[in-house]
Amino acid sequence: MSSTSRGKPETLKRKVKSAPSVPTATANKPQPRPSDRLNPKTVDPFSGPLRAQSTFAAVYSKGGIPCRLVHGSVKHRLQWESPPETIHFDPLLITLAEGLRETKHPYTFVSREGFKELLLVDGAAEKAIPLLAKLVPALKAALVHTDSDVFERGLNGLVQLSAAVGPALNDHLKHLLTSLSKRLMDKKYKDQVMSGLQKLEQYGGKPSLAVIKSKVPTYSSIFS
Repeated sequence: MSSTSRGKPETLKRKVKSAPSVPTATANKPQPRPSDRLNPKTVDPFSGPLRAQSTFAAVYSKGGIPCRLVHGSVKHRLQWESPPETIHFDPLLITLAEGLRETKHPYTFVSREGFKELLLVDGAAEKAIPLLAKLVPALKAALVHTDSDVFERGLNGLVQLSAAVGPALNDHLKHLLTSLSKRLMDKKYKDQVMSGLQKLEQYGGKPSLAVIKSKVPTYSSIFS
């Protein structure tokens, strides 16, 4: 007696595709930079499209700024690797001045506080005066910046420099006052600029008045 076979094949051959290999995420991961300890969660130089770094950012990423940002419960502060009075101003003070036009944290904090604290050390005048020709262009770049916070840091930095070097800055004021005179036309900056000019005259003495009046004719002397 014969019967028709209606059963399924005894074995089914399945094609099993091997899972595609996944590149190891850490294979080409950049090694930490020396400055990562400053604030690694805020600035990631390896994220996003590649862009040319500013002078300050480049030095910062290589660990060339000898201080670190310390987060406090109320406010932040800088901790220097060695006492600021022992640090050479050239080129650090110039680099910090260039950093005043940064717009990212912690660059903004480190450059602003570092510039101010260096100019407050004993003997700052003697160290800063030989660098004025290089400091002035960096400050001017901040004063003409479209970002109002950058302008404010530039103006504060200029006043701090004037307080440190006194009349030695007078010969360089003409390169900076054109930028300030333009800001006077904006009501938002008028009081801030006038206050800055008064401090420049205060620290620069009476000889600074002629320079200021040549660029800002409406300025009234604090000595009159």
